[in-house]
Amino acid sequence: MSIPLLSTLIFFPVLGGLSLLIVPRQQIATIRLMALLISLIEFLLCLPALLLFDKTTYLMQFQEHHPWIKALNINYALGIDGISVLFLLLTALIIVLSILVSWESITHKVQEFFVALLVLEGAMMGVFCATDFFLFYIFWEAMLIPMFLIIGVWGGPKRIYATVKFFLYTLVGSLLMLVGIILLYQNGGHTFDILQLAGQPYSLKLQLILFWAFFAAFAVKVPMWPVHTWLPDAHTEAPAAGSVILAGVLIKMGAYGFLRFSLPILPDATQQMLLPMLILSVIAIVYGAIICLAQTDLKRLIAYSSVSHMGFVTLGLFALNQRGLEGGILQMINHGVVTGALFLAIGMIYERTHTREIVAYGGLASTMPVFAGFFLLFTLAAVGLPGTNGFIGEFLILLGGFERLPWTAVIAASGLILGAWYMLWLYQRIFFNEIKESMRGLVELNLREILTLLPMVLLIFWIGLYPNALLGFLHVSVGHLLDQVNGVGLAGTLLVPGLIPPP
Repeated sequence: MSIPLLSTLIFFPVLGGLSLLIVPRQQIATIRLMALLISLIEFLLCLPALLLFDKTTYLMQFQEHHPWIKALNINYALGIDGISVLFLLLTALIIVLSILVSWESITHKVQEFFVALLVLEGAMMGVFCATDFFLFYIFWEAMLIPMFLIIGVWGGPKRIYATVKFFLYTLVGSLLMLVGIILLYQNGGHTFDILQLAGQPYSLKLQLILFWAFFAAFAVKVPMWPVHTWLPDAHTEAPAAGSVILAGVLIKMGAYGFLRFSLPILPDATQQMLLPMLILSVIAIVYGAIICLAQTDLKRLIAYSSVSHMGFVTLGLFALNQRGLEGGILQMINHGVVTGALFLAIGMIYERTHTREIVAYGGLASTMPVFAGFFLLFTLAAVGLPGTNGFIGEFLILLGGFERLPWTAVIAASGLILGAWYMLWLYQRIFFNEIKESMRGLVELNLREILTLLPMVLLIFWIGLYPNALLGFLHVSVGHLLDQVNGVGLAGTLLVPGLIPPP
């Protein structure tokens, strides 16, 4: 293409968001419409990347490369492969739906809110497109600012505590990653180019140091156990749009970091750390599911379920085989759709009831049957019902885990049972049981809210019934990634020979 597509995807929402500042702040309807139009155009701009993408090659496509800081060999370098292209579309869709769900719920500083959303979209697009490690870090840190504001300004009563906790966790991890980037630059031929760095030999000692430096940033973002505690607080206090973006895109950045950097650049360290990473993943699956059973707040329950579901993702990634990796990446998309949909629905009911306490609900199936139908579909997808998108991702992950270490798949499968327990129990308490007096006069979903939830329903069944629509993008790129990781090691064999069999 003659136009710089990826740069357009990054800077169009940023410039569009800043353009909202010239609209008088009292013209709230105009600001909302402009924000929605900008997000819809951004979504349409993502379609060429998907439709023109060549699935037969692992090479980066739609590349852009311009010298930036020549003295340090830093370049403005962009490109996407079969892994990152899917996240561009997911990001664009999530922002559209976040604007729709915020249409009436955000009533103060409306202009600033939509500016923050659109600037955040541009930064997230940059993370998935950057092929220069320094540029990636700039976008990675840029995401922190608008998300900090979204939670801190428009969040709940404990928003300051949640925001500071979110900021400190991510900042510490990011600083350690910066140290790792500098070490990699010094030992990788004084370049920040991701593709060149992946082709350099590094000692095992250096790889292990870099692995843990990157782990500090990526594990916090996932979030993996035990560095997950910021997520429930951030979700609980964030406005509906903030929770949707956190669940739909932001926590995928950590897993994407493992895919883009840790696995291809540090193959020997990845092999060495395979067993600890699988153990942490399994712990997250079971721990997150058990904690969900004790939650009394709607958002906290879904937040802890994210810890469990993202444990499945990291289990798939570190199974280091075709099924596990493809299942892990697909589950990242699926989790963004399903958990994003659940937070959308919770935001809609919160607007009516102004409470997230589960005990305050009951009998909503009789007062809001359409809403009950939508929530039932999202619940079934969350528990992995066959025919929904949640099933195929978890199925591939369990296959990959069993192929790598059978006991990890067996323990992870218990997380599926616990997941069905807490989600179906949640549904029963909210929509059945005895109807509460405060719930009798609730208004059914309006057209805007139905149109907000409908794309998620379509994706749940489309991916669930025809997963190859997405898996087709992954086959070649994942195969190449496995070639990089499972090639001849540069610094030795597995830490515990024979304990972790080859894929």
